[in-house]
Amino acid sequence: MIFIVSILSVIFILLTVLVMFDKTRSFDMMFYNFLMNFRCDMLDNYFIFITKLGDVAFILGLIFGVVIYFRNKESVLYALLAVDCTITNKIIKHLVRRDRPSVLKLIKQGGYSYPSGHTMISMCMYGYAIYAVNKYIRNKKLKNVLNILLGVLIISIGLSRVYVGVHYISDVIAGYILAIIILILYIELSERYLFRGN
Repeated sequence: MIFIVSILSVIFILLTVLVMFDKTRSFDMMFYNFLMNFRCDMLDNYFIFITKLGDVAFILGLIFGVVIYFRNKESVLYALLAVDCTITNKIIKHLVRRDRPSVLKLIKQGGYSYPSGHTMISMCMYGYAIYAVNKYIRNKKLKNVLNILLGVLIISIGLSRVYVGVHYISDVIAGYILAIIILILYIELSERYLFRGN
């Protein structure tokens, strides 16, 4: 785990440096233009809807529901994971201070662009859900279906941020990397200390 976290951390630092020196712009725009080749009303509606599943209001409702329903240490950890993910995102956004893309925007979004907050919180929340599914659900078919659905949701939310015009793909990639680092650390700490012996 330490090796994986170290590698991901190095990749994130390198990507951040490239972004700060504006070396990802051509790749970002190339990906955006590629995505726009598939633009249609159906995808507009899909991505506008799916991006809302990473909104603060929806995530807060999700966390509240999980904490109230389960009322255990793991549900509290789930809430703390969201808090840490959000704080980390805000700190890095204000350090990098990258402006959002100047492209067609399908939704309104303020603040800085790097890294993508929706991508980070979605990776953390739905990624932890994948971990919980594989830990607690014994039915293989149900487990596989839930893993696929959650995986598609995570990827869709990341892509939606580029599609609706409020993020570059490098913002999204950075969001995934940073969220995976946080997720790994939380799972490792919980397995070693919080749930040891349970």
